[in-house]
Amino acid sequence: MILSEIPFHGQMHVMDFGAGTGLLSSHVAPMVQKITAVDISEAMIEQLNAKPELRTKVSAVCQDIMTTPINGKFDLIMSAFAMHHVEDTNKLIKTFAEHLDAGSRIALVDIDEEEGSFHSEDNLGVFHCGFDRDDLNTILKMHSFEHIEFLKTHFFKLDEKEYSAFLVTALKA
Repeated sequence: MILSEIPFHGQMHVMDFGAGTGLLSSHVAPMVQKITAVDISEAMIEQLNAKPELRTKVSAVCQDIMTTPINGKFDLIMSAFAMHHVEDTNKLIKTFAEHLDAGSRIALVDIDEEEGSFHSEDNLGVFHCGFDRDDLNTILKMHSFEHIEFLKTHFFKLDEKEYSAFLVTALKA
């Protein structure tokens, strides 16, 4: 979803938030100058660092950017299915805004609000059963994002149940 909606270019410095093993970074790296892949899981960062094809453009950082910001600004912050693992969505969006200059973008993919069956009840580190788009839109506006668009709802099945996901893009004012 992100690849078709963001105008990537060779001078971009991108943050991949909740980068995991680097799946999203691996698709974006050929199109940008540099990616800072951020995750709080050392195991995920180790797997990302083990991929030789990412070493030239992707710098992996294991830290919580909400408590320890990264020095510098980014042209884009992208994330795929990581936001529902962060308890305080308002603080996360505020942190994203602080890591961007005016005119920079966000591209965030996550699951639409659902009744709680996407993750099992005993799954630690899941704080949201998806997101209400109107609520997320309000939070984005509070932190100086504009031109907010929710795009391309995708449906997928998991254990015979159907879920929908969204891509939200916005510009930092």
